[in-house]
Amino acid sequence: MSDETQEMESMPDFVIVTGMSGAGRTEAMHVFEDLGYYCVDNLPSSLLGELVRVNEDTEHEGGRRRLAVVCDSRNGDFFGDLEAELSAMAEAGISYKTLFLDAADDKLIARYKSSRRRHPLCTDGTTIWQGIQRERHMLMGLRDRADYVIDTTDMLPQKLRSTIRGLFSSGSERKGLAVTVYSFGFKHGAPYDADLVMDVRFLPNPYYDPELRPLTGLDAPVRDFVRMREETIEFEQKWHDLLDVVMPGYVAEGKQQLAIGVGCTGGQHRSVALAEATGDYLKSKGYRVSVAHRDLRLAERGHDVRRESDNVLDERASGGKDA
Repeated sequence: MSDETQEMESMPDFVIVTGMSGAGRTEAMHVFEDLGYYCVDNLPSSLLGELVRVNEDTEHEGGRRRLAVVCDSRNGDFFGDLEAELSAMAEAGISYKTLFLDAADDKLIARYKSSRRRHPLCTDGTTIWQGIQRERHMLMGLRDRADYVIDTTDMLPQKLRSTIRGLFSSGSERKGLAVTVYSFGFKHGAPYDADLVMDVRFLPNPYYDPELRPLTGLDAPVRDFVRMREETIEFEQKWHDLLDVVMPGYVAEGKQQLAIGVGCTGGQHRSVALAEATGDYLKSKGYRVSVAHRDLRLAERGHDVRRESDNVLDERASGGKDA
């Protein structure tokens, strides 16, 4: 069983997120989405059991998913039934975990003032502070029975994301960052979606070796030509040093996707070999990495066209195939 499979099996199938308005429920749902949960926001508590049953029915078709659901005071009168619904699900043998998000009153007031949004319990002209007190009284029982309580008073968003991942995912923090490393050729256009771009056109080009020209960076002769040179060895050491600095920073910031572009002239030789090497290095450091080659087909097609043109020229020079 792979580490990723073990990690998935250790994650709870059903998570109910509740807590104080303004304490970070939206940010929490983004984390669960990144962890692969099917997320439902503002679901009436009376529909929790039905949602679980529908999800279980799809299991026979291979469609069952992990669920994360937000139930909070926005549901109005429906919200009062949440404790009773949780008790009923427990009696029915439905396994779930509850996450309660909280924060100090003054921090909640400041967040609402900065967002200029109305507190859900301030519909009758009451102040934000009064709405918060109503909500605290309403949620008292849920907070006491919650499996996890996170106080977000002094938390930045990235810290909240890290805390939730630590509670609900047994994998390393680095596994939460999906990294795509891809090669490209500058002559086919600079990349638009890369967070990091490394230009390796300063390295010796296998294209000028007639034996290596039709090959790619996936072939051992080209790979050895590129990576065994003294200048490439020095470059890779410095490149890895840079990655060792920036990658943990992206993880700490809670970044979920990162694209690294490695470019050479045509996207066939140097960039391909070094994109593969970069992917291998990041995998060895515990990151979740995929490697792609944006322009490899264009480069190969270009060589096919050149070979066809060479054949035509040879035929013309010899007066045709039958000459």
